[in-house]
Amino acid sequence: MSLADVKHWVFDMDGTLTVAVHDFAAIRVALAIPPEDDILTHLAALPANEAAAKHAWLLEHERDLALGSKPATGAVELVRDLHSRGYRLGILTRNARELAHVTLAAIGLADCFAVDDVLGRDEAPPKPHPGGLLKLAEAWKVPASEMVMVGDYRFDLDCGRAAGARTVLVNLPDNPWPELTDWHAQDCVELRQMLSA
Repeated sequence: MSLADVKHWVFDMDGTLTVAVHDFAAIRVALAIPPEDDILTHLAALPANEAAAKHAWLLEHERDLALGSKPATGAVELVRDLHSRGYRLGILTRNARELAHVTLAAIGLADCFAVDDVLGRDEAPPKPHPGGLLKLAEAWKVPASEMVMVGDYRFDLDCGRAAGARTVLVNLPDNPWPELTDWHAQDCVELRQMLSA
C-alpha cells in the first residue's frame, strides 16, 4: 500500500500539526511530578481531589498554549490537500478535546475536522494505548489497517502499531524508531510530497 492509497488519516496535535511549545519538564516541576514520570499516568494515580486540582491547573496552562498555537511547517497545506481529496481526518491527542478545537481554530484548520473526529484524553485512553484509534476506526467503519497515525513521538507510533494501523513519523530529522515507522518525513512539506510520489 502506498501512502496515497490511505484515505483515513489520524494526526497527533502538538509537535505534529503545530510547533511544539509544551515545556514538559516545567510542567512536572509545577505539578510536583518526578522527572521520569509520564504526566497523565502520574495524575491518574493520585487521590481524586489532588488529581482534580492538578488537572485544572494543567488545563488552564494548556489553554494559554493552545490560543497561541502556530502551525508546523507545511501542516496547513498538507491537511488542506488531504481534505480537498475527500479523505477522512481525525485528531488523537493527549491534550483535552476542547483545547484541540481551540488549537485547530488558531492554526486555521477547524473546518477540516468533524467535531466528533477529534479525540482527547477524556474521550479515549491516552496514547500509546490504541483505544482512540480503534474508536475512530469503528466510527468510520474501516479496519485500522486502512488508517494511518501521524505523529512526532514514539507514543504515536506505538499507538498506531497496537491498533494495527500504518504509522508516519514527522517533524524529526532522523528516525529513532524505524521498527515502528512505515513512513518518515522530515516535515509536513515532505510528507505532502510523498503523497504524489
